[in-house]
Amino acid sequence: MLAPPRLPPSPLSAGTAEALLASARLLQRADAGAETESLLRGKNLGLVCESEHDADAILFREAAAALGASVSHIRPDLAPPGGATGPLRTARLLGRLYDGIECQGMAPVLVCQLAREAGVPVFDGLATCAHPSAPLARQLPGADSPERKRRLIVQAMLLLELR
Repeated sequence: MLAPPRLPPSPLSAGTAEALLASARLLQRADAGAETESLLRGKNLGLVCESEHDADAILFREAAAALGASVSHIRPDLAPPGGATGPLRTARLLGRLYDGIECQGMAPVLVCQLAREAGVPVFDGLATCAHPSAPLARQLPGADSPERKRRLIVQAMLLLELR
């Protein structure tokens, strides 16, 4: 039996939120560069979104690249025609090509199908302001810009799910 379609991301559990904040604080204290750039070295991530120049896409790409991951842009209309099996085959292929997939601007039901079939972590708008992890950035200490704090939260989630 297939899982029911997923609605927008649900709130984070208290444990997950604390783990993300602790990881983000460690990243915040670490020197950018040698200390962090190897954490996801060798990981290949797919970024499914309409425009790779969108601010959310740039945030995701920069956050992942700073940890050493490679990010490839995938247009959401990549799935070949062919009825219901076309998108499923595409999801399986993406799961073989990438260690994780970020979806931005996709219908929740499609993200749910991709997550079910890909076999790798699939994020539903992790780098968007609508993601449940976004408000955690305000809880990080220091004078870093809001953008840097948000990037740290995205990086913490990537580390939590991909390491």
